[in-house]
Amino acid sequence: MSRVTVSIDPHVHSEGSYDGHEPVELILEHAAEIGLDAVVITDHDVIRESKRAAEIAPEYGLIGIPGVEVSTAHGHLLAIGVERMPPRGESYAETVRWIRDAGGVAIVPHPFQRSRHGVRQRNIPTPGPADEATDDAAESEAPDSRVDADAPDSKAPDPDSKGPEPAPAPASAVAEVDAIEVFNAWLFTGYRNRRARRFAAEHGYPGVAASDAHYLQYVGRAFTELTVEGVDSVHEVTADDVLAAIRRGTTTVEGRRAPIRMAAKHYVGAAGRRSAYYARTGAARGARATKRTAVDGAVAAKVAALQSVHRTRRLLSWFA
Repeated sequence: MSRVTVSIDPHVHSEGSYDGHEPVELILEHAAEIGLDAVVITDHDVIRESKRAAEIAPEYGLIGIPGVEVSTAHGHLLAIGVERMPPRGESYAETVRWIRDAGGVAIVPHPFQRSRHGVRQRNIPTPGPADEATDDAAESEAPDSRVDADAPDSKAPDPDSKGPEPAPAPASAVAEVDAIEVFNAWLFTGYRNRRARRFAAEHGYPGVAASDAHYLQYVGRAFTELTVEGVDSVHEVTADDVLAAIRRGTTTVEGRRAPIRMAAKHYVGAAGRRSAYYARTGAARGARATKRTAVDGAVAAKVAALQSVHRTRRLLSWFA
């Protein structure tokens, strides 16, 4: 049987998100240039730009797939392949059910990282009971439980701020999630990624990798390769084919926290494409983008310095 492999970054934020920065046209252009076959715009609790990106993706030679990162009562959840916004604030289990009923796939992003509204292990619908004690102990002892380097996410509405967490529905009463994000390029250390990978393997979930990019140069820094059967060319692959491949688990994760094989294209290419894009779309917008880049660079440097100090203090505490 004929088959092809497609590369997809299923977790990217655009300027439609409160913490995103780039227009979808520029993201699609960059994704095509660095060799991706699809990129899913998953803005926080809004789907308009993602639907628009899916509509125009074929103009860039990409597979168009809409999606959204929805805030549930238990943490964030990726809804891939849906055309409507899932209800916000519902339990994790009920949101998974809604996504699957709508024909999409439900993917757990950056699981267990509470500083970025990742879901707790006990709230992920699984075939069997989760180990709550292990989850809570690891949460307090994890070496990367500090605020994540992806600072904008720390400003997201906290689903836990309205009182105690709703109790999770019994696993037997709900559909299970379709995949676990076992590699998120924004995690500061590899601890959460390793823990997510172990959890996915334990429960038989497909694993996906994603950049969780909020800036152009990070798009594709981590991505998922999918095997699609029954087609002779990537150009024949549809969004439904990609969703089916995720459900079947024919996935391979690619990436690392340092830039991967497309590093030169990421950084040099991104700078050139951004300049060209803003030259085409207007000097005023370009000037704003330049100023924003300078501010973002200063913030990133400050965050890096604080994290370095934090890690040094933690290391010294081991010998105290």
